[in-house]
Amino acid sequence: MNFTAIILQLISGGVGGNIAGALLKRLNLGPVGNSIAGIVGGILTGQVLRMLGSGGAAATAASAASTSGMDLTSIISNVGGAGVGGAAVMAIIGLIKTQMSKSS
Repeated sequence: MNFTAIILQLISGGVGGNIAGALLKRLNLGPVGNSIAGIVGGILTGQVLRMLGSGGAAATAASAASTSGMDLTSIISNVGGAGVGGAAVMAIIGLIKTQMSKSS
């Protein structure tokens, strides 16, 4: 388990959730809600992407390179994937919250 990757996913997910909250005012959950949803989305997306990438030839080359630490490709992949995942989860939770408040 690579703790550097998890920390990158946490930070990127939180930032992605807050950026999505700023852009999607109607779905905004507030700073804390955006951060929590983004962190959850960042971790989930980061782990799914890691599992999907673990079976290919690129993963074999990346694992050989990662014995000495994370390479630039894996850092960019973690940051990008977790940021997008955090934004997506924040938007989904915001949409659900909006729909639930309309029906009550």
